Amino acid sequence: MLAALTQVPVTVSPLRRIPQLLAGLWLYGASMALQIRATLGLDPWDVLHEGLTKITGLSFGTITALVGLVVLLCWIPLRQRPGVGTISNVIVIGVAVDVSLAILPNPVELLPRILFLTAGIVLNGVAAAVYIGARLGPGPRDGLTTGFCARTGTSLRLVRTVVELTVLAIGWLLGGTIGVGTVLYAVTIGPLTQAFLPLVTWANERPAS
Repeated sequence: MLAALTQVPVTVSPLRRIPQLLAGLWLYGASMALQIRATLGLDPWDVLHEGLTKITGLSFGTITALVGLVVLLCWIPLRQRPGVGTISNVIVIGVAVDVSLAILPNPVELLPRILFLTAGIVLNGVAAAVYIGARLGPGPRDGLTTGFCARTGTSLRLVRTVVELTVLAIGWLLGGTIGVGTVLYAVTIGPLTQAFLPLVTWANERPAS
């Protein structure tokens, strides 16, 4: 389990790990698009972004970037180092969200919206495990979680859930919009990610010398 929290240089098994990283990031963006189309509540980080947008007047994209920068600064005391996955996170997910939104329908009835929300949350947990498990460096927000886990030995399930609920509360206090999907995401994404992570984590299988 803790192996997934440790970066491995990109030069080690790149043909195996880079495709896993990119696939995970793309699926993560697609999962975000599903949740957006469901219109049943934003995930906690986007609730925070929306709240900050309302009080600052800055664009959603600008706030997202600034929050990412602040989160990266929080890596310093956790001794986290950015990797290929950290940079790819910003680029690939943004493209994947736009492409997915262009393809996905915009359901009106409640049942398809519930299906979109459920699929989006489950896919988000799978995708996060896939790209974290490539061990090429987590995204800014995931690095905050994995860094704390690595430094303290605390369960990823517990830390991820606490982080998501904290971000959600701050975003709501700032005026961000929440819904049933927001709450469901906040309490399930940690257990989902931890459940899938052992199945997709890359392991260095070099024979012992």
